[in-house]
Amino acid sequence: MKPITNFKWLLALIFIAANSQYLIAQSKADVFNKKVPVTWLGVDYSLTTFIGTPSYTTLAFSPWTVVKKTGEGVITKDEFRDSFLVQWNQLFIDESKKYNVAKAIGRSSVSYAIDVCINANKKLAQKEFFSNDPNDFHKKTEADIVNAVKNYDFQKNDGIGMMYFIEGMNRGTGEEGLWVTFVDIKSKTVLLTKYESSKGQGSGFRNYWAKPLYVALKEMDLNKWK
Repeated sequence: MKPITNFKWLLALIFIAANSQYLIAQSKADVFNKKVPVTWLGVDYSLTTFIGTPSYTTLAFSPWTVVKKTGEGVITKDEFRDSFLVQWNQLFIDESKKYNVAKAIGRSSVSYAIDVCINANKKLAQKEFFSNDPNDFHKKTEADIVNAVKNYDFQKNDGIGMMYFIEGMNRGTGEEGLWVTFVDIKSKTVLLTKYESSKGQGSGFRNYWAKPLYVALKEMDLNKWK
């Protein structure tokens, strides 16, 4: 009877494995299912490289207009991390009608858990964000996103999560690149991730680099990502 028992266990394991893969595939399909809830987790900067010198002098809507902060100076790594990374995340709450995540992904509403990314960003004390090498722009791949998600602390959230991974911000060209990413929170699996880039615009350092965050939502078309 032992061979039969072992065979039954083997069949059971194969069944479980097959269904686990099936569930993951179904979860990916659920990204496109407007009835499936999604939680906005925020904007992650753990992969970010800012190319150039980050300062309060920022091009505004006109290329000839310069907006300055009183006592203009260079933005430090600590200020970039502790102030601006929080501000860019908070925009999705304070200006949710403009940064309309639900509309972008065809939902009537979404849940918000931006503390997930805010807390992750706060832990980047040793990260060097700044570089003067333009070749450091757009060097990350989908594999880097997958690895980052595997090691993420999603706290007590579950279901499908949506987040941005900001890859690069190039002051010389004004371009910002990001990965729009959907994850299965429980298994820490990337369901879908796409690279998008656009140029900054607006007055002040915060607003200038916030524009690509908005554009990624405004121009999103999930139907083209199937």
